Amino acid sequence: MYLDITKIGKYRRALLRVSYRVNGKVQKDTLANVSNCNTEDLEAIKFGIQYYKKYKAGTLTDLNYEDIKHGKSAGAVFVLSELANRIGLTRALGSDHNAKLALWQIISRILDQGSRLSAVRLHERHLLTEAIGIKSSFCEDDLYKNLRWIEGAQDKIENELFKTRYKDTPCELLLYDVTSSYLEGQHNELAQYGYNRDRKKGKKQIVIGLLCDVDGFPISVQVFSGNISDTTTFYDQIEKTVNRFGLNQVTFVGDRGMIKSTQKEELTKANFNFITALTKAQITTLEKEETIQVRLFDEDICKVEKDNIRYILRKNPVRADEIEASRLSKEEHIESYTERLNEYLDTHKKASIDIALRKVKERIGKLKCSWLSVDKEDRKIKITRDAEKLNEISRLDGCYVITTDVPKERLSEEAVHKIYKNLAKVERAFRESKTGHLELRPIYVRKEASTRGHVFVVMCAYLLRKELEKAWSQIDCTVEEGLASLSTISSVIIKGTNNVSVESIPQPTGRNADLLDALNYKLPTMVIRNKVKVDTRKKLVDSRK
Repeated sequence: MYLDITKIGKYRRALLRVSYRVNGKVQKDTLANVSNCNTEDLEAIKFGIQYYKKYKAGTLTDLNYEDIKHGKSAGAVFVLSELANRIGLTRALGSDHNAKLALWQIISRILDQGSRLSAVRLHERHLLTEAIGIKSSFCEDDLYKNLRWIEGAQDKIENELFKTRYKDTPCELLLYDVTSSYLEGQHNELAQYGYNRDRKKGKKQIVIGLLCDVDGFPISVQVFSGNISDTTTFYDQIEKTVNRFGLNQVTFVGDRGMIKSTQKEELTKANFNFITALTKAQITTLEKEETIQVRLFDEDICKVEKDNIRYILRKNPVRADEIEASRLSKEEHIESYTERLNEYLDTHKKASIDIALRKVKERIGKLKCSWLSVDKEDRKIKITRDAEKLNEISRLDGCYVITTDVPKERLSEEAVHKIYKNLAKVERAFRESKTGHLELRPIYVRKEASTRGHVFVVMCAYLLRKELEKAWSQIDCTVEEGLASLSTISSVIIKGTNNVSVESIPQPTGRNADLLDALNYKLPTMVIRNKVKVDTRKKLVDSRK
């Protein structure tokens, strides 16, 4: 007797069968169609078949508990696997061995942010093979090869995820931003020197562009060479929006400096709209053209319209105070530094005042305090503050202008302002992916395809993290704390006198019960181990010698 499970497209067929031989040929009879059973029921049927003889003899239910052992962690991996099913990630990846390895890498990235080697070692602590359904053995080399498969399948996976999320509702707003991630090594095929947002001088980097919906859920990620400019990456986003996602009326939201005149022309050709902000230089130009006036900036939103382009003006008094406090702090630092140099010059008569003067000028330049000037008077260094220049520099403190070509019939000024502020959600995605929970770096790969695959794995992991954030929004714990708590739910292996072992998952209580209730999910009560060899080819013990 055996259970025959076959996947046909998005459907699953499950038949309870027996096989026997007639004249040397294998014959099959179907005892029952159990396709309507859920996964937990099918696992129970498998368990019953496995111990059929003992079950028939009545010994399975009369266990004399002699030995109880602690099993592997089950809570977090089964929850993440279930979430992957719900959002369509499992279906988008596929059902073959490479697809299951890809899901292993995504879940591993959330549980433990390390190399492929450490991802394989998770098998020692978590019921990952059982949660995902992996049937074939693998090692870290297979995961490295799998990154190249992921890169090749990325477009298809993104398309499927997009269709699943927006099958009933149109997607009319897209947030786009770029970041860079520095590399410790020198041999990555995409690594180049460029504008380093991580402030790591002398480090090569890659550039990452992230396309999100208005709620901050990632739609697509793209990796570029480290020396590419922000605006150069923009055309690819328009192209994939039209050709891959099939959208025909979209408003792109980009930060100041991202959507310039060339990008606006490209959007117009595609019949798209834009929402962006102006740089300080662009605001000054509009002021000279008398399109806007400084007096219009206020805490309340003010609108100016010219040539079908709306300019939304606002002044943030909190930000203005922050800028003023920062400027004052820099002044105090330079004055204190100058006083220390003057004391040194006073006590060291042979010290060069010109060298001290140059040091102060360098400090002023480094802190960009252009309203301060420095001169020498006898053996003293004197700081002078240009009040008129300072007033000119500070008159736009806290002021910003958001511009759009979206008609006011579609979006009001308040709605445009709110949508632009949603770019902070993309910045948060970068923060969580790079230096926060998911730790994009260090990047342990060198090939172009592997690098793109690694970044896409992190994006998919962030997608699952966003779902957890949404579900646990009313629970007083972070996503990391919730996953750590769920990881404490482990299976229990009970061995009886009749050489029968049962591995079950105890019912969670307390915080873990709350976390599962918020997800509307129940863990399986019983586990049947997959007898799959998952082990590292490279041993840590050998590397320590």
